[in-house]
Amino acid sequence: MSDLFDNPLGLDGFEFLEFSAPQKGVLEPAFERMGFSQVARHRSKDVQLWRQGHINLIANYEPRSPAAYFAAEHGPSACGMGFRVRDAGRAFSLAIERGAEPAEVKTGAMELNIPAIRGIGRSLIYLIDRYEDDLNIYDIDFIYLDGVERYPVGAGFHTIDHLTHNVYGGRAAHWEDFYSRIFGFREFRQFDVTGEYSGLNTKVMMAPDGRIRIPLNEEGGAGGKGQIAEYLRAYNGEGIQHIALASDDLYASLDNLSLRGMGFAPPPPEAYYRQLDGRLPGHGEPVDDLRKRGILVDGTTEGGNPKLLMQIFSRLMIGPVFFEFIQRKGDEGFGEGNISALFKSMEDDQLERGVLSSDEPLD
Repeated sequence: MSDLFDNPLGLDGFEFLEFSAPQKGVLEPAFERMGFSQVARHRSKDVQLWRQGHINLIANYEPRSPAAYFAAEHGPSACGMGFRVRDAGRAFSLAIERGAEPAEVKTGAMELNIPAIRGIGRSLIYLIDRYEDDLNIYDIDFIYLDGVERYPVGAGFHTIDHLTHNVYGGRAAHWEDFYSRIFGFREFRQFDVTGEYSGLNTKVMMAPDGRIRIPLNEEGGAGGKGQIAEYLRAYNGEGIQHIALASDDLYASLDNLSLRGMGFAPPPPEAYYRQLDGRLPGHGEPVDDLRKRGILVDGTTEGGNPKLLMQIFSRLMIGPVFFEFIQRKGDEGFGEGNISALFKSMEDDQLERGVLSSDEPLD
């Protein structure tokens, strides 16, 4: 995929996401329910590699590591992400020159020294230049488990489509500047969602390669009791809120997840599916199958050429972090029309739990 605009650090997509927890037994069942398998372990550290398709998830339990300190502050969480770059040394030097904060990651003998900088909530952003099949970081730093398939199909998810950041009010501009100044990201979309009692302001940042997309979410109203504020309290700070995994057959992938015991967010009301044909005439999707699985559909059908985004969200899975499962059929948006439906369902959940009060409408 060619770059969309100037790419100073040579970004080339997500390489991995790193997770941590104060103790084992939280990350592993969450990964398994999503169809991931552990395929390798680190040669010298208490670190696991989980994989599905070409999605790599790292479970880091190494004591006295950045991941361990992050978990001590935030609980079960996404503590880092790896960006592919064409030349890690050059990218790191340029990132520091542009104002990034370097992060020290201790390495052992016969282990790669992977440069990293501080990101959202002081998580780490690693810069990876060894990711080709014939020479990647896992072949050097990890030992593959006996008898495992190196790239298991799992539930059929193959790439990380995007991930979101939840930030404090007034801080979206800071993180927009961070990604723009350090990596050359640009604003891709901006939209606001308003529920009955709370709101959400989102600004989507896209990397020059077009493969790393990060929506920044800020609370809109609710007097500090809305969904973003609740996340920030539960997480003890800003951080990664949800991660979107992409499939080429979302129906089959969701059926697989259901068999694995995956819990999904409450489905939209029945009226959502009754109104679908009017909202997207000629969309071509089997409405009964969508309804059965609770799949949301957004996009456009103008000119008789449907361009759709199909999506569904999990319940909270790792602390306050949840996952999105999507299939893109020509639409490159983020389901702005669907986010309102999801937002309303999450608002209803907050009302039921007493976090929001119907006596406190949106300002």
